[in-house]
Amino acid sequence: MGLADNIKTGLSQLSLSMTDAQIDKSLNFLKLLCRWNQVTNLTAVSEIEEMVSVHLMDSLSIASFVTGRTILDVGSGAGLPGIPLALLHEDKEFTLLDSNGKKTRFMTQAKIDLGLTNVEVVKARVEEFSGSFDHIVCRAFRQLDEFVEACSRLLAPGGTLLAMKGPIEKGDLDQRHVHCELHELFVPGVSAQRYLIELRLPQ
Repeated sequence: MGLADNIKTGLSQLSLSMTDAQIDKSLNFLKLLCRWNQVTNLTAVSEIEEMVSVHLMDSLSIASFVTGRTILDVGSGAGLPGIPLALLHEDKEFTLLDSNGKKTRFMTQAKIDLGLTNVEVVKARVEEFSGSFDHIVCRAFRQLDEFVEACSRLLAPGGTLLAMKGPIEKGDLDQRHVHCELHELFVPGVSAQRYLIELRLPQ
């Protein structure tokens, strides 16, 4: 079974649908990531077959929680989860934020190559960044309280902070001043536990 078929199978398992053009772009994104990764170490995953599950499907596993129009991906790195979500949700606006120039150069090239008109790449630290977003997503913060402290001011009224996590650490869900919900994620092709912590600020 080819990579495009693997993507189609994963999408079906997630109850998501993409056009053939969107699937082609998703595959081209992973191919670009593989090429850049040989030179600039953007991810520890080197095989494109593994990237389908560990990067693409993992990113898309939170798609149902992205209901607003504007999304900020903090510490986006190689554009994860922002670029896969932008490929799926063509009607939403994504800002990919990272302070590492090597990573923002890759994301900018991916934006150009894939023709992503709904993506903006910004090189900056989150502490120096300003804006207002319906959702702020991250799978890079080690400590949840740091994520909440750094990003709460950028959240639009009624918006959500979406923290993607592996194993849940003690204290992760003990967040004062925010409403916190834990969702176990199903990621096609990934056996390790994956979670989404959804946080809402008091109105």
